[in-house]
Amino acid sequence: MSSLPILVLNSGSSSIKFSVYEAADGQRLKLHEGAVDGIGTDLGTFWIKDAAGKKLVDQTPALPTRAVAFALVADALHSGDFPAPVAIGHRMVSGGPTVQDNQRITPELIDEMEKYTAFAPLHTPIAVYIMREALRLFPSIPNFVILDTYFHRTMPEVARHMPIPSEYAEMGVRRYGAHGISYESIVYQLQPDVPQKLIVAHLGNGASISAIRNSECLDTSMGLTPTGGIISGTRTGDIDPGVLLFILRKIAETTPNSTEAADKLETVASKKAGLLGVSELSNDMRDLRDAIKTGNAKARLAVDKFTWTIAKWIGSFVAELNGLDMLVFTGGIGENDMDSRAEICAGLGALGIVLDATRNNVRGKAVISAENSQVKVRVIPPAEDLIIVNHVVRLLSK
Repeated sequence: MSSLPILVLNSGSSSIKFSVYEAADGQRLKLHEGAVDGIGTDLGTFWIKDAAGKKLVDQTPALPTRAVAFALVADALHSGDFPAPVAIGHRMVSGGPTVQDNQRITPELIDEMEKYTAFAPLHTPIAVYIMREALRLFPSIPNFVILDTYFHRTMPEVARHMPIPSEYAEMGVRRYGAHGISYESIVYQLQPDVPQKLIVAHLGNGASISAIRNSECLDTSMGLTPTGGIISGTRTGDIDPGVLLFILRKIAETTPNSTEAADKLETVASKKAGLLGVSELSNDMRDLRDAIKTGNAKARLAVDKFTWTIAKWIGSFVAELNGLDMLVFTGGIGENDMDSRAEICAGLGALGIVLDATRNNVRGKAVISAENSQVKVRVIPPAEDLIIVNHVVRLLSK
């Protein structure tokens, strides 16, 4: 097979990221990557780079709708300036209880996944839209869905099962997790020496942590939706259900329609909470670090809440794993914010975790633990697109 270009589409609530890989003869060579960002605004960005990092497209278009945004991507890929893909891989956070395996996309499959939009409300709507558009605009090319939840399918029932009445469990309410493609990419990059007892912290605007034993997920912080687990940029993370009931009753005082009230509660829990809600300033860790330098107490509290919560999860996962061989930081904050890494690990000496301050003063891939640390601590950027390509190639071979 002389050429096997694979297109990867990774959509977010306000962006579409994409890349093209050459995947023939066992090689995985990134040819191009790009993004459309700022969907829903009058001044977005659209860029495409080649493998050397040279910008081939650099625009600032109005992006009023996701249709306009995806049309830019499709038109560029159809222009002849880029290799025509032979297959397309789509990242999907959750396919719900009935779609748990990576597989070829059909219109019927999209309809089934769309039933469970509530399981990833910030991601599923644009993901299913792009899948439908890709089937329409690339009618002769096979499309495949690659699920974040796929990596977490190995969790035991005791970790997956929620403490709720069985009638709701039978509706599919359980722990699914997210960021699974990122976690799978860390395991892939650690081969062939994957530690038996591994914790990976994916820290970004969305943050989660997973306990991995023998290369398989044992437990993960996010639950039914990405709102659970660790405090994130705009999400609550785990919280006393009574808090949500209190807020819902307050909302219901002025919003008697139950659906509208639930939508407002979802906005509070998923878009107005987390680092943004506590700091009342920003969901961006860089902004919060700058504010801390000026003495902003709310920014300090937000960041402390973030790092304190992650340290607690690490401790609980060490108990589940019955020890720890390696801790890996990944994601935008995990890779680039050395202060967060230091603050998370500061109180974990009893678990055998000791950072080297000099080694930790780095952005990107590195070993940051001290020589006397019983647990190796590493920073490894995720390689999600590569994992999606691997799955697409495997599914194509079938």
